[in-house]
Amino acid sequence: MKITIKTILLLFVTLGFTADLQAQGLKMPPASTSQSIVQDFALGKISLTYARPNMKGRKIFGGLEQYDKVWRTGANNATVIKFTDDVTIEGTNVPAGEYSIFTIPGKTEWTFILNKNVKQWGAYDYKEAEDVLRVKVKPIALKEPVETFTMQFANVLATSAQLHLMWEKTAIAINITTSIDEKVMANIDAAMKGEKKPYYAAAQYYFQNGKDLPTALNWITEAEKADQKAPHIKLWKGRIQLKMGDKSGAQASAQAAIAAATEAKNEEYIRLSTQLLAEAKK
Repeated sequence: MKITIKTILLLFVTLGFTADLQAQGLKMPPASTSQSIVQDFALGKISLTYARPNMKGRKIFGGLEQYDKVWRTGANNATVIKFTDDVTIEGTNVPAGEYSIFTIPGKTEWTFILNKNVKQWGAYDYKEAEDVLRVKVKPIALKEPVETFTMQFANVLATSAQLHLMWEKTAIAINITTSIDEKVMANIDAAMKGEKKPYYAAAQYYFQNGKDLPTALNWITEAEKADQKAPHIKLWKGRIQLKMGDKSGAQASAQAAIAAATEAKNEEYIRLSTQLLAEAKK
C-alpha cells in the first residue's frame, strides 16, 4: 500500500481520537468476557479463570480452531485452574497447585493438558516440556450449539467431580477425583481427644463411608443425650440401627424422630422419619 501524507495525517487523527477516548475513561465491552469459578471440592477448593469467546456464526472446531493443534482453550490469557489439594485427573495424580489448561481438539479424540506456565498469552509461548499432565478423552456431540465457550463443574460429589468444556456442538468431560478418608479419619481421631467431641458428624461419616457401625451407634447415642429434642439426631440413629440389622431399634428411633419433628413443626424431618419407619417395617 502506498503511504501518503493524507494517510499519515489520518493515522495521527485516529490515534489522537483513541487516546482522547481512553483519557475520558471510555469503557467498551470485551470481545471475550472473562469468568471465574470457585468450586468447593472434598476438603478444599478448585478455582478456574478463563475467557469466553463466542461463535459469531463461525465454524469452530476444524475451522477457527484447527484439529490436532494446541488450543489455548478459551481466549486472551491462558485459562488457569488451581487445586488447593492433591487430585487425580483421569487416573493421573496431580499435586496441589496452579496450572494453565490447554487442549488439542480432534475429530474423535481430544488431549487435555495441564501446564506449569500460568503466565501465558494464548498458546504462543506454550512448551510441551512444561506439561504436568496429558490425557486423552472422547468428545461428546451436543444436540444444540453453545454460542459462548463454557467451562463448568458438574456431578460434584464428596470425592469426585467433572470439569465440562462446551463450545459449538462439542463437549468434553474431565473426571477429577481425590482421596480424603485418611485426612478425615485423622481429623476425627484428633477431635475426639478434645473437649467438644463431634459425635453427630463423626457418626454420619462412619455410616456413609462403611466404617465401624457399633462405634457410629455409640457416637450418635452420645449426641442424642446432649440434645434430646433434635429430630435429625434420632433419624440418623435409626438409619444406623437399620443398617446394623436392628429393625425394632430403627422403628423406635424413627417414631421418636417423628414425634420430635412434629413438636418442632419440621415437615422435612417428619417426611424423612416416616420414610425410615416404613423401611424398618419391611
